Amino acid sequence: MNKIRLSAHAKLNLTLDILGREEGYHLIDSLVTTVDLCDRIVVKKRKDERVFVSMHGMGSEGIPPEHNNAQRAGEEFVRRFGTAGADVTVYKNIPIGAGLGGSSADAAGVLRALAKLYEIGDAAALKQLADELGSDTGYLLTGGFARLRGRGEKVESLGEPPKLHFLLLCPKEGVSAADCYRKSDELPLSPPHTERALECFSSGNPEWAAKLFSNGLYPAAKELLPDVGRAFAELQAFSPMAVNMTGSGSGVYAVFETAELCAWAESRYRGKFRTYLLKTAKITEKHGLHNPFALEEGEHE
Repeated sequence: MNKIRLSAHAKLNLTLDILGREEGYHLIDSLVTTVDLCDRIVVKKRKDERVFVSMHGMGSEGIPPEHNNAQRAGEEFVRRFGTAGADVTVYKNIPIGAGLGGSSADAAGVLRALAKLYEIGDAAALKQLADELGSDTGYLLTGGFARLRGRGEKVESLGEPPKLHFLLLCPKEGVSAADCYRKSDELPLSPPHTERALECFSSGNPEWAAKLFSNGLYPAAKELLPDVGRAFAELQAFSPMAVNMTGSGSGVYAVFETAELCAWAESRYRGKFRTYLLKTAKITEKHGLHNPFALEEGEHE
């Protein structure tokens, strides 16, 4: 096996409760799901121990290697497991700075690909490495519908994701997660909703759960970037089941009962923000590609 292609899925926070701080870190309780928006990653073995990452799309070409989580993931994998290196190509479709976990998804995708290429089966060690790279990275090794606690490193898989349809608006500017958390420390804590939302999902009532979708970082994010509040108001005008922000922003989404209602809302949207139609999705071991001659995930050359 010399080359692997796979998908690195974006995530949405359905709830995000900020519970306080511990040892300098913010503690969260969050329901998350991966969606069908994904970057494509190609990883090819090298004979030496070097890692080279090439980025394409969404303005990612100018990301310095020292600030690129895919680069860090590859280098730390080689160092931790003593393998040879890799040439990594990332084709980005996930907007940068939107709270969709794109950087963490790329890092997790690189770790997954290298583990397959070099036959590293120590899932616990891989998860530990992923957690060191970023709070969402460990979760995005597996993705799906999950509850995140602690600093985001405590991942509880919740089984089959609920079938939800989203219209996502992405302002042109992003929101710095660090700035957003700092700003949130100046504001009152929002009431938690994760436990109650999970109870609604567990009882088979996703419509009730959607009414509890919330994000404790939203008040801070809209102060830092007013476009977050504008996107929120524009989506509310379509009377969806819920409107919420993902991560620390700047992406804001509406939840609709059906894909048809999502498409209807997008067709009538006249605002300035980029739009994406999304649905919940799992990270699977096989993904068909648009190119019939391309390898599927897990296949090798």
